[in-house]
Amino acid sequence: MPESFLHQIIAIAKAAGQGIMAVYNQPGGEIVLKADQSPLTEADLISNRIIVDGLARLTPDIPVLSEESAEIPYRQRAAWQRFWLVDPLDGTKEFIKRNGEFTVNIALVEQGRPVLGVVHAPALDVCYAGAAGTGAFVERGQRRAEPIQVAPRDAQDVLKVVASRSHRDARTTALLDHLGPHECLTMGSSLKFCLVAEGSAHFYPRLGPTMEWDTAAAHAVVEAASGKVCDLSGTTLRYNKADLHNPEFFVLGKANHALLSAVQDCL
Repeated sequence: MPESFLHQIIAIAKAAGQGIMAVYNQPGGEIVLKADQSPLTEADLISNRIIVDGLARLTPDIPVLSEESAEIPYRQRAAWQRFWLVDPLDGTKEFIKRNGEFTVNIALVEQGRPVLGVVHAPALDVCYAGAAGTGAFVERGQRRAEPIQVAPRDAQDVLKVVASRSHRDARTTALLDHLGPHECLTMGSSLKFCLVAEGSAHFYPRLGPTMEWDTAAAHAVVEAASGKVCDLSGTTLRYNKADLHNPEFFVLGKANHALLSAVQDCL
């Protein structure tokens, strides 16, 4: 069962977070550009090694797909019924800016669906986790884990929307303007999903490019908290596709079918 792995995965994510913080707390640190011109830091590589080694010890029979091993061909991946999907450092731009809003993301995907996810933000000392059938929770510092759930939105509630700190675009701005009065929260990395999962926001639209490893762990947390992650037609995102790019998507809290209809009307 997925939930049986949850606390071991949290431990692996936190160990990776310690590796990241050892680099984060140094002045400088090596940064190079990958083929797509996105930044890759020494911390990405350290975190990836810690996670891959930890998963190999925990579940040697379950393959791992990481942002740093994305060259695994689809003809090989297509046979995977169950695999770990990892982003060792989500929010590299936030890491470089040193604003703390970056995460370690580890998800277990079964039959194209993320059934377990851990999103750990080491600089903020917060960890979100969830699994199908278990629910979702957050650990803040040394405090006991607290269960989380998406928030319903009554007609009189101000719509709380999450927007990307580093990837805001004109289409998203136009969409939010169409929705009328709203409160906008900005956040980096997959922490945006987690704001919806914990009920701090109702809606996160993502109209820019993302990859499967960017979203899988937080997707699992949102679903465990009774939320929804779907493409613009309302279909739940799927994983381990031939093309690892995600479609544009929405993250929604509970009972937001009317909101989904409203945003679909303006796109």
